[in-house]
Amino acid sequence: MKLTLEEEKKLEELLQSSFDFARNNDIESLKILLDSGLNVNLSNHKGNTLLMLAAYNNSIECAKLLLERGAEVDKRNDKNQTPLAGVCFKGYYDMAKLLIECGADVDSDNGMGLTPLNCAIIFRRKEIVTLLLKHSKKKMSFMQKMGLKLLGK
Repeated sequence: MKLTLEEEKKLEELLQSSFDFARNNDIESLKILLDSGLNVNLSNHKGNTLLMLAAYNNSIECAKLLLERGAEVDKRNDKNQTPLAGVCFKGYYDMAKLLIECGADVDSDNGMGLTPLNCAIIFRRKEIVTLLLKHSKKKMSFMQKMGLKLLGK
């Protein structure tokens, strides 16, 4: 089946809307698209998935829906960032907890040494630091230990 130019344009607009639905916690609209066959791991031109955008914007209901539908919790964007690392930067504790409960790798590294724990320390997210430490399987680096001291932990 070949789409007309107009149909292709409308499809592109619909796909773009799905990212807005994820960002804005519009669970009903996103659910309609997923029920109609939208790929739960759809990513935009920067490699950001629907889950990444939902997490980064603290759209918790959309994130839950996407995870229930099989979204890859650790799918990386073009900058090699995971949804959890972005959440640690932003400071969304409940979202971090959800991602971890759904299997997010708390010890993942972006290839340059930046982990979710490092993000949480750098941006002084004390609650998230505590959460990550409960789930980490790695020994802390010297710099992480120093960061924790500066946070008063």
